[in-house]
Amino acid sequence: MTETVRCVSCGYEMDLLEFESSLKVCPKCDHHHMMGALERLRMLADEGSFIEYDPDLTSTNPLNFPYYEEKLDQDRRKTGLKSEMITGECTIGGYPTAIAIGEPRFRMGSMGSVVGEKITRCIERAIDKRLPLIIVSAFGGGARMQEGTIALMQMAKTSAACVKLTEAGLLYISVITNPTMGGTAASFASLGHIIMAEPGAMIGFAGPRSRASIREELPPNFQKSEFLLEHGMLDFIVHRHKMRERLIDLLSFFWER
Repeated sequence: MTETVRCVSCGYEMDLLEFESSLKVCPKCDHHHMMGALERLRMLADEGSFIEYDPDLTSTNPLNFPYYEEKLDQDRRKTGLKSEMITGECTIGGYPTAIAIGEPRFRMGSMGSVVGEKITRCIERAIDKRLPLIIVSAFGGGARMQEGTIALMQMAKTSAACVKLTEAGLLYISVITNPTMGGTAASFASLGHIIMAEPGAMIGFAGPRSRASIREELPPNFQKSEFLLEHGMLDFIVHRHKMRERLIDLLSFFWER
């Protein structure tokens, strides 16, 4: 029996192979479904070009939070990754670049200490090798409570690293996907020299469930990428099918400058 997938937006049912060949974009309503980090890497990088940085870097349990190690093990088995982010270098359209991609299924897309450490190390290597940087953000859970202040301080750590990249005169392209919230949106995701997002991506600090606390009626598309583009927070919105092509255009400008 052929396995099918139902679109979470419009309910359209499609064959799994059709779903994956369309890069998990619904052919009926164009909804961009969640993609894993390895899937995005295959979508963007030239085949066989990726060299991974720090593959064995993993979170610890500094607060002795109950069952945290067990939950990390579950996510490692589920995603095939040892942490919530992969970093490395590759070529995209033949252009060398440093790249970091978040995994939204790892601890519900929360940002632990490994995110800050891997991004910082990736930026340091980019500076040493004079490479442009691409970060694909996919963290909707905010700073991870199981790691407390250690997770929270990664906002400052990654922001400082982004400043060093700018001082080195290197390009940083921030690619924002759904969802990108909390500390991620408030730090490295918003610091790109060029900031682009997929259509319909939820981007912000506090999510829709926090609206009741301010007792204000907000626009229906508030915190969606289209709303942020209209208000000057994004440079452009790029359809997933055209993302690699757009990145190649930007990297060619950098390398041929």
